[in-house]
Amino acid sequence: MEYIIKTNDLKKNYRSFKALDGLSLNVPKGSIYGLVGRNGAGKTTFFRILCGLQEPSSGDYEIYGVKNNDRGIMKSRRRMGAVVETPSIYLDMSAQQNLKYQCRMLGLPDYSCVDELLKLVGLANTGKKKAKNFSLGMKQRLGIAIALVGEPDLLILDEPINGLDPQGIVEMRELILKLNREKEITVMISSHILDELAKLATYYGFVDHGRVVREMSAEELENTCRKCIRMEVTDTAAMARVLDGMEVEYKILSETTADVFAKLNFSKLSEALAKENCEVISMNEHDESLEGFFISLVGGGGND
Repeated sequence: MEYIIKTNDLKKNYRSFKALDGLSLNVPKGSIYGLVGRNGAGKTTFFRILCGLQEPSSGDYEIYGVKNNDRGIMKSRRRMGAVVETPSIYLDMSAQQNLKYQCRMLGLPDYSCVDELLKLVGLANTGKKKAKNFSLGMKQRLGIAIALVGEPDLLILDEPINGLDPQGIVEMRELILKLNREKEITVMISSHILDELAKLATYYGFVDHGRVVREMSAEELENTCRKCIRMEVTDTAAMARVLDGMEVEYKILSETTADVFAKLNFSKLSEALAKENCEVISMNEHDESLEGFFISLVGGGGND
């Protein structure tokens, strides 16, 4: 597998506070990589380091195979667009003026990309309207358009749906999917709205206290959080014997609770359990959300 970003034991200290504490991750080419973590977990600090806005205290990272202490890192960063913390837009300029200014900043020979980018992010008809009069969703989309000037292969988005209304969230989701699927842009995105992130990401990195506690593909996560029947019985040891005999996959959670990963004839199951002196107390369809999985992975405490 080809990786666009690789980090190794990345650390960032602010006096006694460790914003990053040995963060190591790998971002596959062509993925939508969801960086999952609570506020204060180190996500924004990591993005700022990738963009060259801050230096790590120790450790190293690579962008397109070029290490951060190599002269070629600036060339690699030119292949990257980013919206970190808040969109970098000029509020007294129109969307078109903002993009033209970015073209000049990057030394592009003309403004041929401007109209296409405005159309791509849904801002083609904003005319001379100043950005200060845009909705939050429009400002976010303009920030992404600015980040796309120069045709980057990699896009970094820090909480892009934070504060958006439901319609704005849908529009942002559709835009990110379009950039990934049609423009073949690798996207690295952080969000604390985890169930919304689950509709986008193809790969995940779970961050807690400045380090990655687990990386996994969306397929692996789906298998981990797959639907099941959660059953409460009087004796899961007896239930295990019955399910083993039926060649059914299950997971014992406690002395009285188990998850069953199969469609069952519950009349036959209840009859078989009764022969083992085991009673069914309750059963419910269950599937773990991304948020539930994250909490089980890092615990329910805060980062404060």
